[in-house]
Amino acid sequence: MWAAKLPGEAAKMYKVATATREMMIQLGIAIDGGKDSLSMATKVGGQIVKSPGELTISAYAPVPNINKIITPDIKDAGKSNLWIIDLGNNKNRMGGSALAQTLKQVGNESPDIENYILKKAFNAVQEMIDKKIILSGHDRSDGGLITTLLEMAFAGNVGLEINQKNLKIDPINYYFNEELGLIVEVNTQNDKKFLNIIKKHKLLEITSKLGKTTKKQIIKIKNNRKVLLQEDMRDLRALWEKTSFELKKLQTNTDMAKEEKKNIYAQKEPKYHLTFSPTPTTQKILQKENKPKIAILREEGSNGDREMASAFYQAGFEVWDVTMKDLLQEKISLDNFRGIAFVGGFSYADVLGSAKGWASTIKFNKKLKIMFDNFYKRQDTFSLGVCNGCQLMAHLGWIPWQKLNDKEQPKFIKNKSEKFESRWTTVKIMLSPSIMLRGMENSVLGAWVAHGEGNLSFPNNNILKRVKEKKLAPLVYIDDNGKTTEKYPFNPNGSIKGISGLCSLDGRHLAIMPHPERTFLKWQWPWMPKDWQKNLKTSPWLQMFQNAQKWCEENQ
Repeated sequence: MWAAKLPGEAAKMYKVATATREMMIQLGIAIDGGKDSLSMATKVGGQIVKSPGELTISAYAPVPNINKIITPDIKDAGKSNLWIIDLGNNKNRMGGSALAQTLKQVGNESPDIENYILKKAFNAVQEMIDKKIILSGHDRSDGGLITTLLEMAFAGNVGLEINQKNLKIDPINYYFNEELGLIVEVNTQNDKKFLNIIKKHKLLEITSKLGKTTKKQIIKIKNNRKVLLQEDMRDLRALWEKTSFELKKLQTNTDMAKEEKKNIYAQKEPKYHLTFSPTPTTQKILQKENKPKIAILREEGSNGDREMASAFYQAGFEVWDVTMKDLLQEKISLDNFRGIAFVGGFSYADVLGSAKGWASTIKFNKKLKIMFDNFYKRQDTFSLGVCNGCQLMAHLGWIPWQKLNDKEQPKFIKNKSEKFESRWTTVKIMLSPSIMLRGMENSVLGAWVAHGEGNLSFPNNNILKRVKEKKLAPLVYIDDNGKTTEKYPFNPNGSIKGISGLCSLDGRHLAIMPHPERTFLKWQWPWMPKDWQKNLKTSPWLQMFQNAQKWCEENQ
C-alpha cells in the first residue's frame, strides 16, 4: 500500500522491497503471491493527502502435530514461571506504540527486527513445543509486555507476581514498548530444560524470568521492590472489557449485555463431568461391509454437512450426502436409510425464518410429505437435527410428539440477546428416552452453539409440563456452578428452563441446538480439563454417534 508516484515515495518502497528480499533470503522463506495498491494518494481541496506506506505479510507454515499447540491462556497457575525472549534485543524502542499514540505522539525510533535472532527464537520455540517444555505463550508486539501479561492472566483466570529486580530502564519503556518478543509459561520443574534449549540456540542474553503465576487472582508487578501495580485481576479484566461492553450495548439487547457483564465478572472454570468412558470406535465396526446407512440431509444454505458426515462415519455408518433436490427429483428415497441427520446452517439464508423454507419444501410437497412421514413411523429408523436441523424438526412436528397444532407446537425463536450467538457453552445430559444419549446421563460437557434463533418457546404451558414429566428435554444449559440456567451468556438464547433440545416419546428422534458433531474429536474442543486431555482416548461426544450405530445393529 504505497503512494508510489509521489516524489521520494518510490525510493522508500524500493528500500522496503530490498529489506524484504534480504529477510526472506536469511530466513529461508518465500512470498507466493500478493496484491498491491499503488495509487494511495488523492487531492482534497487542492491539498494532496497520501496514505502511509505499508507492507503487510500474512505467514503460514505446516503444523506437523495438531495435538502439540500453544495457546495464550496460563495453564498451571501456582506451579509455573513466565519468561520473556526479547526479540527486540533489549532495545525497548517506543516509536509507533499504542501508548505513544494515546499521548498523541508517534515517537522517534520504531521497533525493528534482526533476522538471525528471529530465526533462532523460532527454532528454539519449535523444539520446546515438540518436547512439551512450554505450557502457554503469547507475543509482545501488540500493546506491549503489560498487555501481553494481562491477557494471559485474563484468559487463564489467574494472578501474576512479576518482579524485575535488576531493571535498569524506565518501567514505562519496558512494559509498553512493542518490540517483537515472546512470553512463555514454563512449569518450574522444566526451568532447567527450558534454559538448556535457550543456551543451545544462543538466546541467553535476551531471555529473562519475569515472575510466577498464582492461583490468587491478584496482579502484582514490582520493580526493585517498588510496587508498580497491585490490583484484582477481575477488576482489570472488567476495565479491559469495558470498550467491548459499550459496543455490545449498541449491538445486543441492552439488558442482556448488562447481565453478561455481571455474570462473567467472577467466572470460574467449568465443572465438566463424565458418567461413562469414551472409547474410539473399534476397527471391527469401522471395517464392516454392511453398515447402517444414514442420509446427511442438506438444503440450500446448509453448512454443517461435512462435520456431521465425518462424525457418523467415525461411528461406523455408511454415510450418504443427500440434498433436498435429490429427493425432489426422486433420484433417491429415504426408504433406503436407517437414519437422517438434518444438518446445521442457514437454509435459504433464514429469509423466511429459522428453517421455515426448508420445512415448507417438505410439508407442501405431497410425495415428500408421505416419504418423511413413512420414515418417521418406521420403527427401525432414527433422526438427529442440529441447529437449523433442530428448528426444522420443530416445524415438521417431529418433536416432542406429532399431531400438535401449530399454536401448541414448541418452536425455536429469536435469541433474547437479539443477535447471532457463537459460543462455547456447557450443557448437561439429562435422563431421557433418547437412544443417542443412552448411558451419557448426568454428564456435563462443553459444546459449540452458533445460531440466531435458538430460544425454545412453549406457547402452551401444558406441553412444557408434559415434556418435563416425560423427560423429553435431554440437554440443558448450565452455569459454572453446574446449575440449570436461563442466565446469559451461560444460556446463550434464553430458552426456558435452560432446555437446549427435545426428543420424541420413543427416543428415536432427537433435535438439539448445540453442535456435538463439531466436537466429536478432542482437538475440536477449545478448552478441556487437563486430566481429560491426558487420559481420554477420544472426545466424549463421539459416544452419541456410536450409540446410534449400536441401536441400528440391535434393531435390524
